[in-house]
Amino acid sequence: MLTLLHPWLLLLAPLPWILWKFLPPRPRTSASLRVPFGKRLDIATSRLPITSRAKRSSFTTIIPVLVWMLILTALARPQWIEDPVEKLVPTRDLLLLVDLSGSMQAEDFTDGSGKTIDRLSAVKDILGDFLEKREGDRVGLVVFGDSPFLQAPFSTDLSLSRQLLDETAVGMAGPRTALGDAIGLGINLFESSDAPAKTIIALTDGNDTKSQVPPIEASRVAVDRDIRIHTVAIGDPTSVGEEKLDQETLDQVASITGGKSYFAGDRDQLAGIYNELDEIETREIKKLSHRPRRDIFHFPLLLALTFSILSKIRLHRAPASSPSKAPILHVDPATGELELAP
Repeated sequence: MLTLLHPWLLLLAPLPWILWKFLPPRPRTSASLRVPFGKRLDIATSRLPITSRAKRSSFTTIIPVLVWMLILTALARPQWIEDPVEKLVPTRDLLLLVDLSGSMQAEDFTDGSGKTIDRLSAVKDILGDFLEKREGDRVGLVVFGDSPFLQAPFSTDLSLSRQLLDETAVGMAGPRTALGDAIGLGINLFESSDAPAKTIIALTDGNDTKSQVPPIEASRVAVDRDIRIHTVAIGDPTSVGEEKLDQETLDQVASITGGKSYFAGDRDQLAGIYNELDEIETREIKKLSHRPRRDIFHFPLLLALTFSILSKIRLHRAPASSPSKAPILHVDPATGELELAP
């Protein structure tokens, strides 16, 4: 779309005509010749045939007007408004805590075709679909075992977050479970966040036996930082030892922060949990729209220059008018009068 930044400058269009109309003409001085027979010369020249005045062509008249209007248009700063450019403004920072302890290698889940897979593969499958629905959120990924590690910083690039999730493997963070420390790392990551909503989704299948800060204590700190935690427990609730599922602790962590606690015994339950989380963690997607402006004042200036050059070329190449035979004045020696030569 074409627009003018200073359209009021077009009001100056009649300025040259106003100046020509109301300002006094410029005085002209010309050389003169004094002769003793001035009166007779004046009478004689009054009988000369009136020569036809050269008429100005329409081209010569229009070009100055056109050039003036093009200059005014350039001064008005014409701009071409480009198509809108939209940008999503993140309204929530969402941090995923994924357990990579040795128990995540247990093959007690099935994929969409019914094939038996390990717990981490099921998590990647379901969690990846969940990630694709988080448009408008910044998503980060922390993996934990013996210690927590930042796998993906907060980003709106959901495809990158999913790719980094797919690159995780069981045991890469150690064989044991440090959920409390993972929550603590997540709290620190939110320190630089200015998003209006902050959420942690923690997924684990074991008992916390490695953390320096217990999960319940970490969740109390999260409450003070306005961070909500949802917990998802997967695996076998009847297991013991390191692989024991501490559902009670996970329930307390979620309850303290105002989140929800879930248990997923199979793939369908896990998928249902993330569908429910998607409904709970609704958000208003904000978009910033910007229409870039591109200055095009150089185009009318180029046209004005082109028309000026063409007018000069036309005047220079115009054919010279055929010289007319000028009448000759002479003085009658008998009477002393000025007469036109026959």
